[in-house]
Amino acid sequence: MNQAVKPDAQAIVLDDIFPHTPDVLWKALTSGDLIGRWLMAPMGFAPVVGNRFTFQTTPAGAWDGTIHCEVLEVVPNERLSYAWKGGHEDNEGYGSKLETVVTFTLGRTDTGTRLSLIHSGFLLPKNDTAYRNMSEGWKKVVRRFETVAAETASAETLQ
Repeated sequence: MNQAVKPDAQAIVLDDIFPHTPDVLWKALTSGDLIGRWLMAPMGFAPVVGNRFTFQTTPAGAWDGTIHCEVLEVVPNERLSYAWKGGHEDNEGYGSKLETVVTFTLGRTDTGTRLSLIHSGFLLPKNDTAYRNMSEGWKKVVRRFETVAAETASAETLQ
């Protein structure tokens, strides 16, 4: 199930190729322990459509810092998508109300697997602070993801 993205919405789009198989990247994307190492520790995550889970980040104003998520799509070794909602309507800037979708898509390449990350649904100017902060934040997250994926691949070859 895909949520429709409003036409005035902005998206963060990152695309990278990793020298690992899709199943290695999938494991890093869908294991709660591993997600906690490259993003934030999820509470209650399971890669099952309809599953609701949360992340906890720094609170701001009327917002308690909880990011509420729901798994929207799961295609093993290919696609994972979840709603990402947080903030509060009374907040301006950091912690303003946010209703977005994060989608990871995997595709084989000659040298490994392409990971496409799209975080869509940022309404500007209301979500400008989140859009700017998360644009930079996702770049750091992908670098940590690369480390976790490499460690996961190494662990699998040792088994």
